[in-house]
Amino acid sequence: MQYRTNPRNGDELSVLGYGCMRFTKNGNQIDQEKANREMKIALDAGVNYFDVAYTYAGCEEALGKFIKEYDCRDRIKIATKLPQYYIKKTEDFDRYFNEELERLGTDHIDYYLMHMLNDPATFARLCDLGLKEWIAQKKAKGQIINIGFSFHGNTVRFKELIDAYDWEFAQVQFNYVDEHSQAGIEGIRYANSKNIPIIIMEPLRGGRLVNNLPKKVVEEFAAMKPERSPAEWGLRWIWNHPEVNIVLSGMNDVAQVQENVRIASDATADSLGEEEMAMYARVLKAFNEGVKVGCTGCGYCQPCPQGVDIPGCFSAYNHTYTDSYFIGMKEYLMCTTLRKDKSYASKCIECGACERRCPQSIEIRRELKNVKKRMENPIYRIVAWGMRFVMKY
Repeated sequence: MQYRTNPRNGDELSVLGYGCMRFTKNGNQIDQEKANREMKIALDAGVNYFDVAYTYAGCEEALGKFIKEYDCRDRIKIATKLPQYYIKKTEDFDRYFNEELERLGTDHIDYYLMHMLNDPATFARLCDLGLKEWIAQKKAKGQIINIGFSFHGNTVRFKELIDAYDWEFAQVQFNYVDEHSQAGIEGIRYANSKNIPIIIMEPLRGGRLVNNLPKKVVEEFAAMKPERSPAEWGLRWIWNHPEVNIVLSGMNDVAQVQENVRIASDATADSLGEEEMAMYARVLKAFNEGVKVGCTGCGYCQPCPQGVDIPGCFSAYNHTYTDSYFIGMKEYLMCTTLRKDKSYASKCIECGACERRCPQSIEIRRELKNVKKRMENPIYRIVAWGMRFVMKY
């Protein structure tokens, strides 16, 4: 196992992190024996970062049982997340945090995240409830060691959040298809310039970069030497970036754990050559053949006077064609709707300010109408209405 040093505190963190969201379930119950077996293989191979969240049903308890079974608390870093969207009053911070400590069977969290903190307005709302003071208190008591946030949004908002507080790490989506989506490589490098470690989620897009790939993508991978699986090509692309500290993988199969551990043992930064990078460019082109809007995610159109996340809207819209409608809709909800300051396409008033700044000369007003028509359908409106009560704002 390789390790990359946390520049903030010197922690040696395994480049492969265990994403615990996808444990195998029998009905509604996690198969604890199977999960233990898979986590033990990873632990023995040197994986020392295990990621869970309050809202991953049963996963905090499962990790807690594993830690107790193998008496390995001092060998791992626990990362879990505060469901900030459930917070309505100051007392809620302790309510959820203490429940997580109990589930995990520990007295401290090594890497604690504000879950899905997507815009500065949401952070300001939490600060009004005393978040900064609460964090300071928990850190003084040694109950929170490192504080960070997970993010789904655009590059501009990510940079604003990075600058809003003295964060000690951040977690973002990143893979060879999403190099310029969400926080993107620009956001990652910005965080890196401030010595903020970066944790990567969705490195294979929940399996989309492994299963049911376009024929041209399969052919491109097959033509390369040495022979590698699509999963290995995907993971190596991320580890090629020196700005990345950890890549989380939601492993739920022994063979998958073993393969990922093998890859993590020799996938180093800046190790891919020109021929391999040219292959990734061809693969990305094949993926993007179904793209409807040629937005590069540069962000020159931002900020929108009405708050529309134009790159985020186009990214989700395109993904309904290049991936699946479900994946694109999920992204649209997370990046534009499930946040305090909504940023969906229907907020556009057609002022045209964005089009004057777009280097791609995209007819943004027209395309946002297409986004609204495809994405903001009756099902979307029902889900968005219902989530108001879940998100508490």
